[in-house]
Parts: sequence; structure tokens; C-alpha cells
Amino acid sequence: MRASRHRHGRACPGHPRLSCRAAKTWMPASNPGMTWRGLGLLAAIALAAPLAHADDVADFYRGKSITLAIGYSAGGGYDLYGRLLARYIGKYIPGNPSVVPQNREGAGSLRAAIYIYNAAPRDGTVIGTFSRSMAVAPLLSEAPFDASKFTWLGSISTDVNVCMTWGPSPIKTFDDMLTKPFTMGGLGAGADPDIFALMFKNVFGAKLKLVSGYPGTNDVALAMERGEVDGMCGLSWSTVKTRHSDWLAAKKVNIPVQAGLHKEKDIPDVPSVMDLVKGDEQTQIVRLILASQEMARPFAAPPGIPEDRKRALIDAFDKTMTDPDFLAEAEKMKADVNPVSAAAIESLVTEIYKTPKDVVAKAAKATAP
Repeated sequence: MRASRHRHGRACPGHPRLSCRAAKTWMPASNPGMTWRGLGLLAAIALAAPLAHADDVADFYRGKSITLAIGYSAGGGYDLYGRLLARYIGKYIPGNPSVVPQNREGAGSLRAAIYIYNAAPRDGTVIGTFSRSMAVAPLLSEAPFDASKFTWLGSISTDVNVCMTWGPSPIKTFDDMLTKPFTMGGLGAGADPDIFALMFKNVFGAKLKLVSGYPGTNDVALAMERGEVDGMCGLSWSTVKTRHSDWLAAKKVNIPVQAGLHKEKDIPDVPSVMDLVKGDEQTQIVRLILASQEMARPFAAPPGIPEDRKRALIDAFDKTMTDPDFLAEAEKMKADVNPVSAAAIESLVTEIYKTPKDVVAKAAKATAP
């Protein structure tokens, strides 16, 4: 169809109802003074902005290295997951920086959490992993940080904790924990093995003595083998499967109880702590203590890093979770990959911090030595 003429002149291509003169000077009703030329300029700026940000991030990271702080000693579950992520995430960060794992064990990973929160550069060159219990540590043990302000990147999996004892130990069932004295190994205030051992002692009346101060769960496992302690609580089921599958196959260990908001399907005959609670108050206390299990292998950066680098790190984490080589290596290592997004962790931590103060106080008392 031939373009119609307009009284102001020849119809303009692309604007058959306007002349070219009118099209060039047309102003949208919603924004007087904005011409087609102005709209085109704004569109070009909008399209260029993400590219410019991506270039800025790539320029920053190119030729640099990122430190991945691991809150436990070498050989444990957090170390395994930390080093696994370090081998792949760099290729998804603009500029492709190298990622260097660094063990910063101490106080059940509290040392690493404090370093990342308070001392690490806030420029995106440091990320790290620490105990999932650090999300509730500021509430239960007055840890010197606000977990809701970490730059959460995501978690590789959700998990369930277990109590485990060495085969010859008299502690083989949950009833044994309630009736026979025994010793469990710990790492320090705020660490899973300490929190869960104390929960079973103070909430359920387990007759345990906690021996704390080991650098990592791998060290407690060695102490358990040597007979220094009966075992430990707060050990991730994923760690048991990846690091100690030979113990399971040879039936060298006992698993009296599991602790998580969901029950581990691999050990259906082991009682869950949520089936053992009695009354609303005990249920609320235990649920608060268990909440962080849903972010079993968390990774975070310091608060306040530049927004474009924050977005780049989160995107890189998400892409790594679907990387075929990453998934193949995880399967070979028998490492669970069931990702939890940064947004989901932020939501979980926000909910944790809304817990009524009286429940927090009782949970803090329940996990105190």
C-alpha cells in the first residue's frame, strides 16, 4: 500500500501517518520535549549500559586472583566443596580471574566468617565458605557480625547433620545417648559439632561431655578412630558419604540420630530429631537451631562490595552449578549438588532474624556450654 501524503509533506518511511518533519519533532504525550531522536538516544544508552558494566567488571578482574577462604582445615567436607567450586567458578566471572583456595581454620570457622565480614577487602577479590551455623551464630552466641549483611552467593546443597560414634562405643542408638555417659568432639563455639552436641545435651538430656577445640571435623574423626572421643554430632551426611563411605560399607560407625528440617532418605531407619521433639516450645527452639541446615554449603563475600561485581559473582556461582564438568567431578566425588540460590539464602536469614526474642534466648541457652 502506497504511503499516504500528509498535509505537512511526504509521508515518512516507518511513520506513514506522519510527515518526516512531524516525525522528527513528534513528542510523546507522556514526556513533552522528548523527540524520536531523543528516544533513540535513550534506547542506545540503555542497551549500552549493561555492556559497559560487564566490561568494567571484566577489566577489574582480568589478571587478578580471587581468594576463596575455607573456614576449616584441609580434608573435611567444607574443604572439599570449597576446592571443587574454586576449580570452576573463575571461568564464569568476567575477566576470568584465578580462584585460589586458602584454609583459614579456627573456632569452628568463626575465624573465617569474621575475616570475611570485617577484614577482607570489599572489592570482590575475596569470597569464602564457613559453617552454615554462622547464619544463627550472632543470635545464639553473639558472634561479632550480622549474617543478614553478608553478600550471599548461594549454597551448593542442602543437608542433614548426624551424630556418629565409632563402632566399639556403647552409644549406638538415641536411647543410649539418653542413658549412658559418653564424650563427643567439638571445634569451637558456633560450629556445628558443638551446637548439635549441646542441643542434644541441653534440650533432650543426652549424657554427653563435649571436648572442644579440634581444628576441623577431619581431626575429630581421627580422634574418634583413636578412641579419644566416642564420636561427634553435627557431621554432614554429605561428608559421611564422600569422606567416610568405607566406614559405612564396613559398618565401622553407629548413627544414633539425624538432625535436619527434612529427613535424609539414605538413612530412613535413623530417627530424626524433629520426630523426637515434645511440645511447641521445644519444637520452636529446635527448628531455629536446624534452620541453617537448609543452606548446607554456603558461600559468601563481604558486605558492601560493588553492585556489578556482586551480580557477576552470583551469576558465576549459578552458572557453575550447571557446568557439566563441575557436575561430573561432583558425582565422581559423591558430593551432593542441590543448589540453593543467593535470594533463597537471604530470605532464610531474614526469617531467622525475625525469630521472637524469647525463642532466641531459649535456643541460645540450649546451645551454651
